[in-house]
Amino acid sequence: MVLSKSRFTAGIQCHKLLWWKVHEPLAVELQPDKVLLDRFDQGRQVGELARERFPGGVLITGPHGAIAERVHATHEAIEGGAHTIFEGTFVANNTQVMVDVLTRIKGEGRVRVQDEGRLGEGWRMVEAKMTSSQKDEHLPDATVQLHIVKENGLDVRAVEIMHLNPEFRHPDQGELLISTDVTSPARELLPTIPGRIAAQLAMLGGPLPEVNIGAHCAEPRECPFVERCWPQKADHIKKLYNVGYKRAAEYMSAGVHSVWDIPPKKKLPPAAQRQLRSMKENALIVEPSLKDALKDFDVRMGFLDFETINRAVPVWPGMKPWEQAAAQFSYHESDGTGGHRHAEYLADGSEDCRPELAQLMIEATQGAERVATYSAFEKTRIRGLQETVPKLRDELKALEEKLIDLLPVVRDHVYHPDFHGSFSIKAVLNPLVPDLSYDDLIIVDGLTASVEIARLLFVAQKIAPEERARVRKDLLAYCERDTFAMVRLLARLRELARG
Repeated sequence: MVLSKSRFTAGIQCHKLLWWKVHEPLAVELQPDKVLLDRFDQGRQVGELARERFPGGVLITGPHGAIAERVHATHEAIEGGAHTIFEGTFVANNTQVMVDVLTRIKGEGRVRVQDEGRLGEGWRMVEAKMTSSQKDEHLPDATVQLHIVKENGLDVRAVEIMHLNPEFRHPDQGELLISTDVTSPARELLPTIPGRIAAQLAMLGGPLPEVNIGAHCAEPRECPFVERCWPQKADHIKKLYNVGYKRAAEYMSAGVHSVWDIPPKKKLPPAAQRQLRSMKENALIVEPSLKDALKDFDVRMGFLDFETINRAVPVWPGMKPWEQAAAQFSYHESDGTGGHRHAEYLADGSEDCRPELAQLMIEATQGAERVATYSAFEKTRIRGLQETVPKLRDELKALEEKLIDLLPVVRDHVYHPDFHGSFSIKAVLNPLVPDLSYDDLIIVDGLTASVEIARLLFVAQKIAPEERARVRKDLLAYCERDTFAMVRLLARLRELARG
């Protein structure tokens, strides 16, 4: 059994997660989807940009599986006097690591060792991350690398996390990458690393360990194996409205595993109370208040939905890292005769599409008195467009004032047992409108849509024309379904309000 830094950090989160990663590497849950592959690509992009901060460095190349060759090349680079090494590979204690950046600390004025307050000989270790800040989960990652590198005889004097700068604006306002010094906390954690490595290796040599479910199942990120561990029963406490993994763990630690175990005196939000009532009666609950809630919708209605790109490294003027930028919209509007007209837009090409998108959206929506969305997401994007496309600020503000959110109407007045505690449009659509769902679509979620849009816009040269046409068709179909779902959902709510 050999650990890596990714395996080690998985074991920090949960021993069972690590066991499955090692013993079932081909498990369906571990096969990367398009969203995860895109994250890998963006991580590689940030890593390459980080290397540019250290000109003249030596990159250790070769397959990640060729560990012995990479270790040999790393030690050759060190002995050859390389001042900076990228992807340096080290092995100790049955654990292998590849360090993003190792650079020598040498000479007057180069680097001050923060926690010692002096200049010194040795090495600085830099771990590059594509987050917009240094996070707690980065520390075990950096510290296990520190341990293995020191075991190989290197004197590491400083440890940094290099991450994206949230103040950066494309193309050149500020530094894209900044560093946070974590030398002191890494040194504090360092003595615990050998014991943790030994415990993980011993665990991997045995059967699947027993680990209780809890908040760690989603921290620092959701485990791919949650469905193996968490009960999927409709009455499990995790299925209660507004209960995530952390609150579910708190309930379970108090002995509450089912929604029926909740103490009678426990105060729940109205939507959760309605959920329990619906589950108990196994029936659709429609509050008398629904009729009044729909009064604001009794006008000429439009229905608007956005899809966005979300890039670690900004691509359009004024964007910051990980900013969501609208690149597609779908719009339905009642035509006054019981039918609806549809307008849509999907960017084509890498140039900033937001001015064109905003103009076409304003033209499409100008005849509506109110424009329905499902959640506040579209409002935030329209506010963003007001800054991005200042010449259309007044028109975009007028559109913002037309917006009306359909989600709280459902959440505050209706519940169906098949919602399973969720009020997302995908959760509520088919239970309320049985002849409509997302099951016939290729793209069925916003994350995949975002990745596919970015792929079309920024790596078009790598995509065959027929595939481009297919992906565009799938994206248009998905976004169109979101707005048509609102059309049908509102019609159904009006039926329910009439009784």
